[in-house]
Amino acid sequence: MPRPTSDVQAFEAHATDADLDDLRARLAAARLPEAETVYRAAPDPRRWEQGVPLADLVDVVNYWRTGYDWRSFEERLNSIGQFRTTIDDLGIHFLHRRSARAEATPLILTHGWPDSIARFVDVVDELADPKNADAPAFHVVVPSLPGFGYSDKPATTGWGTEKIAAAWVELMGRLGYSKFAAHGGDWGGNITTVLAGRFPAHVLGIHSTFAEGPPGLTTDGLTAVERKWAEETRDFWRHRAAYAKQQATRPQTIGYSLVDSPVGLLAWILDKFAEWSDTEDSPFETISRDRVLDDVTLYWLTRTGASAARIYYESHNSLDPELRVDVPSAITAYPRDVEKCPRPWAQERYRQIVRWRSPETGGHFPSLEVPEYFVKDLQEGLAAVLAADR
Repeated sequence: MPRPTSDVQAFEAHATDADLDDLRARLAAARLPEAETVYRAAPDPRRWEQGVPLADLVDVVNYWRTGYDWRSFEERLNSIGQFRTTIDDLGIHFLHRRSARAEATPLILTHGWPDSIARFVDVVDELADPKNADAPAFHVVVPSLPGFGYSDKPATTGWGTEKIAAAWVELMGRLGYSKFAAHGGDWGGNITTVLAGRFPAHVLGIHSTFAEGPPGLTTDGLTAVERKWAEETRDFWRHRAAYAKQQATRPQTIGYSLVDSPVGLLAWILDKFAEWSDTEDSPFETISRDRVLDDVTLYWLTRTGASAARIYYESHNSLDPELRVDVPSAITAYPRDVEKCPRPWAQERYRQIVRWRSPETGGHFPSLEVPEYFVKDLQEGLAAVLAADR
C-alpha cells in the first residue's frame, strides 16, 4: 500500500459561543407566516402538501433554540477524526476512521443534498470495526462535498460531479489508498457512478442507493413494479422537483434566504427529510430530531446554503449518457426513495451488477432511517463486490 502524503492536516470543529448565541437570537426573533390552509377536517392526511406545516416548524424551532446541543455533534465529529487537504486549490474536509483490522478495505462514502457528513456519522464505527467478526471491515473516508460543511466554497465554476470524482481519487491516494470501494446516495450516488466509470483502475467496486440508467430507455418488458417505479420517478420530476430547478438555475437567489434565515434554511431542508423518508407524517418517525438539526446547523454555521445549492447548477442532468460502469456493483433500491431505477435500465449502465436488493422499508436517507439494515446491506453488498473483483 502506498504511504500517505503529508498534505493532510488534522481538523477540529468548534463553533464560537457568539455564533451559537446569534443563532438562538435569530430563532427567537423569527417572523413566521400564517398556517397553511386546511384541506379537510383534522387529522388531515395531506397536511404536508403545501410544505412544512406551521405547527411542526414551530415545535422544531423551539427545540432548536432551547434544547438542542450542537456541542455533542462537534464532539462526535472530533471523535471520528477530521482532516482537511487542498485539491485543485480547494480545501476539502473529510472524516477518516481507520479500522483496527489489517485486512480492512478502504471505502469512501459520499453524501448528497440536503444532507452532509451527518448522513454517515452513526454508521462509521460499525463499518470500521464491525461487531460481527465475519463481516468485512473498512477504512472509512467521508468527505464533505465542495461547498458543503467544512470544505471550502468554490469561487469559480467547474466543481461538478466529474471534477469531484477526480478529487476523490486524489484524496484517497493521499491517504495511501490507491484502490478502494465506494458508496453513495443522491449526489453521492451520481459521484460514485462517475468514480467507477471514469477511474476503474482505482475503484474495486461500488454500492449505491441511487442507480441511474441511460436516458431514453423503453418500458417494454418491465414488470408491473418496475413500471410503477418509472411512473413515480417521472411524477417526482414533473410535480415535486421545483427545489432542484431553483437550485439548478438560480442558486444565488435562494442562497440569500438560506444563509440569512435559520428558519428559512430549516424549512427548506426539513421539507425534503419529510417528503423523502419512509414515514406517514413527520420525518422524526424514523430520523432523530437531533440528527436533522445537526445537519441543518452545520449548513447554518458554515454559511453553505448557497454554495451547497450550486451542485445543482454545476451538475443537474449532467451525467454522461455514454458512461458505463464495468466494475462490480451492488445496488439497493429503497421503497420510498424519490428515484428508483428498474433493474433492466440499471443494467444498461452498470454492466456487472453482482447484487440487487429492494428492501421493504426505508427512503432516501437509509443510513439515518434504518441504520442497522443499511450497515448490514452495505457490508453484504460490498462483500459481494469485493469477491467478484478478486
